[in-house]
Amino acid sequence: MKINAGEIRVGMLLEYKNDLWQVLKTQHVKPGKGGAFAQVEMKSLNKNTKLNERFRSSETVEKASLEEIIHNYLYEDENSYFFMEPKSFEQIEIKKNIVGEKGKLLIENLEVSVNFYDSKPISIDLPNQVSCKIETTDAALKGQTISSSYKPATLNNGLNIQVPPFIEAGDEIIIDTRTLEYIKKI
Repeated sequence: MKINAGEIRVGMLLEYKNDLWQVLKTQHVKPGKGGAFAQVEMKSLNKNTKLNERFRSSETVEKASLEEIIHNYLYEDENSYFFMEPKSFEQIEIKKNIVGEKGKLLIENLEVSVNFYDSKPISIDLPNQVSCKIETTDAALKGQTISSSYKPATLNNGLNIQVPPFIEAGDEIIIDTRTLEYIKKI
């Protein structure tokens, strides 16, 4: 699907120069002299290289069309995560380097959306919120104001996040999977 350069957003996947690119940064510039353009930083999903490209506003680029299928997380081994499509019970394997840090948030039977490009899985989208348990956290210091004080905490999955001072070890919390930030205590 063709889109104008002005419509490019962070996170989009573009087909450009016979490769698949994920947009990391985009900046729309309107200089005093000359036409407006979009400065785009992209990362190749196949070669793991970066590219800075400048597109004029009048140019069009090809947005990659992805097929999104719901899968349930099953288990992991040292190199891959395994998912099952609930309707057909077909299992797929996705390498850990494709999933990245999100893999630590996977729990058994979690429903995720797997994005396919040319029948090949290229990314997963977790639910926006997941619940986790606090493994360890620092003691809250007395006298700190409520608004500014967050303290470090380690979750049962190994992730380190910042939590409010009233959260203790053993508490169940909900975190945002997109930003890895604390939302609320359960």
